Amino acid sequence: MHLFWQALSSGPYWRGALTALELTAVALTTALGIGFFVALGSLSKRRWVRAIAWLYNWLFRATPTLLQLYFVWDVLPSLWNGFTQSWYTPFIAAWAALSLNEAAYLSEIIRAGLMSVDPGQELAGRARGMSRRSIMRRVVVPQAIRIAIPPIGNEFITLLKLTSLAAIISLHELLAAALQLTSATFSYPAPLLAALVYYLVIVSILMVIQGRLERRFTWTSSRRRIVAPQALMR
Repeated sequence: MHLFWQALSSGPYWRGALTALELTAVALTTALGIGFFVALGSLSKRRWVRAIAWLYNWLFRATPTLLQLYFVWDVLPSLWNGFTQSWYTPFIAAWAALSLNEAAYLSEIIRAGLMSVDPGQELAGRARGMSRRSIMRRVVVPQAIRIAIPPIGNEFITLLKLTSLAAIISLHELLAAALQLTSATFSYPAPLLAALVYYLVIVSILMVIQGRLERRFTWTSSRRRIVAPQALMR
């Protein structure tokens, strides 16, 4: 029991938890940017653009995340010497692999959100002289956000847990801290239980934040649905 409380309050654990959260945040932000353009590509009228988007999703959804991490960390340096430089750290490699992997899943969520918006609203925007970019930014995307927030929140939590895979490429995140302690003490229950508590607390906080975001955007969307018809008549 003493080892459990010692691990729970130790520096390697909370620093590992911060590293996992930092990696999750930057990977999700990057994946949202990539996923948005992949989703637009999936909805494109050009066949070759749709083919590229489909190929991207197929590649990263059909291969294991662990294999992608190995590829980014071990294979890329053998293909180009630039990846052997000091700037290419385990954090950068994990960021690249998780971002590319997560973008494939987020693109489908974003695409579903964009397709859920009534096409008539785009026609109404065109009738008012709005450009396609303006319609996307001011009409379609705000409504698609309401649909996309719950699954994106779930993906954020899933991505946080996937950061534990980065321990295999020597990233000192939360699970790596636990495994290091088990190697030093030859004891598994207390170090792993401490890591379990960290994950439970972090995910619980994220679930509360996700619930508040869902309520906020649901109210905003409902309010816009009431105001929108009057705005179109002005």
